[in-house]
Amino acid sequence: MAKYLDTLKKNAMLIILVLVYIFFTVGTKGAMFSPLNFNALITQNAYVFILATGMLMCMLTGGNIDLSCGSFVCFMGAVGGILMVVKELPAGASIALMLLVGIIYGSILGFLVAYVNIPPWIATLAGYLAFRGWGTALLSANSTTGSISLANSKSFLKIFSGKLFETPINQFNTVCFVIGIIASVIVVVTIFMGRMNKVKKGYEAESMVSVIVKSVLSVAAIMLFAYKLAKAGGLPVVLVWVVAIVLIYSFITAKTNLGRYFYTIGVNKEATGLSGVDTRLIMFFAYLNMAVLTVITSYIVIARFQAANATAGNYYEMDAIAACVVGGVSAYGGSGSVFGMVIGATLIGVINLGMQLMGVDADWQKIVKGGVLLGAVVFDILATKKNATK
Repeated sequence: MAKYLDTLKKNAMLIILVLVYIFFTVGTKGAMFSPLNFNALITQNAYVFILATGMLMCMLTGGNIDLSCGSFVCFMGAVGGILMVVKELPAGASIALMLLVGIIYGSILGFLVAYVNIPPWIATLAGYLAFRGWGTALLSANSTTGSISLANSKSFLKIFSGKLFETPINQFNTVCFVIGIIASVIVVVTIFMGRMNKVKKGYEAESMVSVIVKSVLSVAAIMLFAYKLAKAGGLPVVLVWVVAIVLIYSFITAKTNLGRYFYTIGVNKEATGLSGVDTRLIMFFAYLNMAVLTVITSYIVIARFQAANATAGNYYEMDAIAACVVGGVSAYGGSGSVFGMVIGATLIGVINLGMQLMGVDADWQKIVKGGVLLGAVVFDILATKKNATK
């Protein structure tokens, strides 16, 4: 019995996600379950997954955060709009130059945090204020409306928006469904091989029943998405970007020494340094990495809206932080996973879309997300205390 209760606790946020989704499905009279809104759940919230991945790496180092990422999305959008539209540079060159700007900013920010020892929240708060103003000023100086249209930047839009193997809405997209089947097979094989490796090495492994249940639920979720996206006209390009980033960082955090260093720094920075790890370099990399992922987010955001505007990135940093905390990333650092972050980001996305479909006032949306964030932090603190007393 105790084992089952422990399993329920470990999957509490996943259960909550399902319940919240059911609530919004009922509240929207089934609109939440439509193919177009499955597509919207991905396209409208892709930024949460990408920024939260970078935020995860920062938070693992000791609960550190980046408050500047939302404003930096706005600034990079302005830079991209000027390069592609005003300066008429090719999409490839513009993408490369935007990435270079991101690397420069990330290097400066990482240096200030890691080597000058400026507290991350102060260093990034400066960016939060400066980049919003700078981005708005650039847009105002280069357009009469404060917005730069990217509608004619076809090659850029093709890379970061639209759908793969696109078909008309409600015409079943076979390719999309086949991709879902392939993804399901890969996930099931990965789950079973993971258990086999643990058993072979003598580690504690989940029961076969638990593995089968996890596999069935995973396949059901994947095929449901595949079916809905097939009915919505195809596979969103942003989903490919999100999945690629999530898989890369899942591998880094679980299978590499670099990933383990992020966790050990969060648990005990001094001991990690004494063991020979350059903790300052890891902190530097965390914020450089965050800046690079923010640039990728800016590509997706301006491609989605087909414009660079001053409101881009508003509160994005808050959604990214909320996704991490709700997904089980400790506010004190040292614990959390990419999978948990994905659950948290999905929950934030479901709340965003569900309240939008229900016509909930924007101010109340912030109140609800604030309550969810506070509840997740309280849950984390109580769980930590309970484990400490055992």
